[in-house]
Amino acid sequence: MQSSDDAGFNPGGENYVIGVDYGTLSGRAVVVRVRDGKELGSGVFEYPHAVLTSELPADLVDTADGTAARLPGEWALQVPNDYRDVLRHAVPAAIADAGIDPAAVVGIATDFTACTMVPVKADGTPLNELPGYANRPHAYVKLWRHHAAQGQADRINDLAGERAETWLPRYGGLISSEWEFAKGLQLLEEDPEAYAEMDHWVEAADWIVWQLCGNYVRNACTAGYKGIYQDGRYPSEDFLAALNPLFKNFVSAKLQHSIGRLGDAAGYLTAEAAAWTGLPEGIAVAVGNVDAHVTAPAAKAVEPGQMVAIMGTSTCHVMNGDALHEVPGMCGVVDGGIVDGLWGYEAGQSGVGDIFGWFTNNGVPPEYHQAASAAGLGIHEYLTELASAQAIGEHGLIALDWHSGNRSVLVDHELSAVVVGQTLATRPEDIYRALLEATAFGTRTIVDAFRDSGVPVREFIVAGGLLKNKLLMQIYADVTGLQLSTIGSAQGPALGSAIHAAVAAGKYPDVRVAAAAMGSAPGAVYTPDPANVAAYEELFREYRTLHDYFGRGANEVMHRLKAIQRNVSGAGRASRSTEVSPLAEGVPA
Repeated sequence: MQSSDDAGFNPGGENYVIGVDYGTLSGRAVVVRVRDGKELGSGVFEYPHAVLTSELPADLVDTADGTAARLPGEWALQVPNDYRDVLRHAVPAAIADAGIDPAAVVGIATDFTACTMVPVKADGTPLNELPGYANRPHAYVKLWRHHAAQGQADRINDLAGERAETWLPRYGGLISSEWEFAKGLQLLEEDPEAYAEMDHWVEAADWIVWQLCGNYVRNACTAGYKGIYQDGRYPSEDFLAALNPLFKNFVSAKLQHSIGRLGDAAGYLTAEAAAWTGLPEGIAVAVGNVDAHVTAPAAKAVEPGQMVAIMGTSTCHVMNGDALHEVPGMCGVVDGGIVDGLWGYEAGQSGVGDIFGWFTNNGVPPEYHQAASAAGLGIHEYLTELASAQAIGEHGLIALDWHSGNRSVLVDHELSAVVVGQTLATRPEDIYRALLEATAFGTRTIVDAFRDSGVPVREFIVAGGLLKNKLLMQIYADVTGLQLSTIGSAQGPALGSAIHAAVAAGKYPDVRVAAAAMGSAPGAVYTPDPANVAAYEELFREYRTLHDYFGRGANEVMHRLKAIQRNVSGAGRASRSTEVSPLAEGVPA
């Protein structure tokens, strides 16, 4: 590692880089010292419009008739200008917090939730910012947890299976409704005018880089994991035409673009972006990346067998392998998807922190909130304290963690949650602990799938906001039987982005070298307790029985309930004359 006195490190002083992590509800910027990865300052900006799940924002749409554009179930949209505002607010705040001279910053990099898609014009303008498009839901960002394209995903999977498409096993045998092709096909079939108006179907990870440097460069990570880009090509025009004749040129007309290698510079900061951020014009802007994948270098987990779980509203599991294997239900495997020279594997759970948040918002009586406040605790801390006093299995419950569907290993967002064993004696802390355990069982299912497919998990490392819950971390160690370590940084993705910024600025030769110098030291370590491991093994068998019964076709009640819900909701919307985007005549749904 070079020292600050070396010629490459600004002989007159330190060099710094900025990492910006775009999450589901906010963007976080961190200032990092190049020579050792020390985090010196941070800033956070919450998206003013958060996540749009019920209606379009009143401050952007025309509500002259007194109604707002309602959204159907399973929709999740965002407003792209909220992402620009992160650059305007969080980055200057981080610089001020660090107390550094902005002139010493040599690079900036960003990471994003994925698959989060922005329909744009040729110059990068989002469709919702065009005259006449603010009232059209399909003109907005489709957030990663937009699951309304499940029907399109089902058709993609059925057709790919029938045709034995060679790329399908690289995605565990199933393409998710969260990804680029399903969401793009939904846009075509539900708002063909917006589809025709759109010039590029862009990952938000690439769109924000475009805003920073003026260049549209498609990053290798999302192209591989979310864009079905394998061995240098996308699905064929013949395949796309078989889905829908109007979808034939989706790749060539809307998606395909030059692909940038992770850690390379996509371009250099424009004068406009310099004014937003307070950073020097012309500094390096790294190729875009995904929040989970950039965290592996931040955790110094870039070697085969090191699984990193980034645990927040959802969980993404990433790890490297030295060989290609097909893992059923994985999100994808991409050559160089995390670091060059290794196969990057990804799996995930669609809901984790979201589930705990949903329960505290909707399933906990007022007296518990009052007791938590009286004790000077947040409701999560209070419930965790109560749940910690229980023996394993004492609550008599098993839950399925499918409140937001299942990403891995079933890849089915039509699935929903179950809690088995409730009685009149069941208390909120019982359900809360069962939900914590359910998410751990979901991770165990993923770990087992990798192991059984020849990709063993030797280390388990946790990053993200949930690592602060000590009970949850011990449960994960006991359920998986793996020693669990946490990343020392509270800003793992932002630190990972900063590492990529240092490489893009030429301060390190590659991401692995930069990770060794700048990565975070480990935080707390949790060792499995043999008695707990045995107790959870019994409960995990019950979880797997429910998992397979509801998830593998024995009982399709969850799918039937979703269909009933859609039919009833659709009839209600029609009766109120508030249809979001009627299907075009003659275009198959």
